[in-house]
Amino acid sequence: MLSAAALATLGACGAAPDQPAAGDGAKGKAQPATAASAADLGGMDALVAAAEKEGRLNVIALPPDWANYGEMIKAFQAKYPKIKVSSENPDATSADEIAAVKSRKGQTRAPDVLDLGIAFARSGAGENLFAPYKVTAWDKIPASQKDADARWYNDYGGYVSIGCDAARIPTCPQTFADLLKPEYKGKVALNGNPTKSGSAFGGVYAAALANKGSFADIQPGIDFFGQLRKSGNFIPVESTPATVEKGETPISIDWDYLNAGYAEQFKGKGVDWKTVVPADGVYAQFYSQAINKEAPNPAAARLWMEFLYSTEGQNIWLKGHARPVLLPEMTQAGTVDKDAVTKLPQVQGTPSFPASNELDQAKAVLAEKWDKALS
Repeated sequence: MLSAAALATLGACGAAPDQPAAGDGAKGKAQPATAASAADLGGMDALVAAAEKEGRLNVIALPPDWANYGEMIKAFQAKYPKIKVSSENPDATSADEIAAVKSRKGQTRAPDVLDLGIAFARSGAGENLFAPYKVTAWDKIPASQKDADARWYNDYGGYVSIGCDAARIPTCPQTFADLLKPEYKGKVALNGNPTKSGSAFGGVYAAALANKGSFADIQPGIDFFGQLRKSGNFIPVESTPATVEKGETPISIDWDYLNAGYAEQFKGKGVDWKTVVPADGVYAQFYSQAINKEAPNPAAARLWMEFLYSTEGQNIWLKGHARPVLLPEMTQAGTVDKDAVTKLPQVQGTPSFPASNELDQAKAVLAEKWDKALS
């Protein structure tokens, strides 16, 4: 279980307050596409009415078994039945999301909202792709977890972990160093390409920390995977629920909430999935939410954000073994799902996070050196 200090560091400072009544704030003068808060439209009831008039929300890259997004979408649709959620390309990467925003500008099928690895959230904001919007819980999200201009803000996070099928692997690895053992030949995988995928990016960062690297030096992580590839242990197969169930990726380096979810998902199906956060490479990271500046359904996009940062939405992520950004204050306020908290993977120590310039540098180094290291 996380220590109180670690929980506070990974999480945020407060819980999402109740939604304001209709008419709270300024009278509705702004259009949904330019509204920087629900108050700009006249309050939550006005936002709901505008979103229901649009009747649609386009989401992308939200696998139903990723941080409990399946339940999240169902709960949103149950609460707002007049809004149809169109979920496209669930297995897309953060890079794919950014590409979709650019290539579908002006199209009705463009994504309204984005769930991005933090490096991609920062770069997308730098390219002026996102609309500024402050959710009702804005003041509860600490400055370190959001863009000052409200173009993105962190949503849920977790730790890089090693998942292992104990039904196929006699002794599961506990550390990055263990992964180099000959017994794991042809068995170790990442969840995607780290130049495109936030989870795989985190895996390389954690490996760097485990091999005398730092947030400013991801090269040891790249070298580690190069060594792992040369040994035959690392396989260039993207780890997914399907590959886990089939035994194609019996060891997967991925977020702890995904690996923990596999244990439940495949229980009784011949898979005995174990999860450990490696002590030699403790790395935690949040994902971030953003609204497409050219969203075809701008009111629905903003309503989706309000739902995600409500107590209900935050607890849905928690049920998926992810640590929502408002977890610490929800815990203090007594609104947290206590049973879900007890099921979080155990971690020792307090996480730290790279600065924005370190993330940008690491992303650039990966883009330049990853393919060569694995060739």
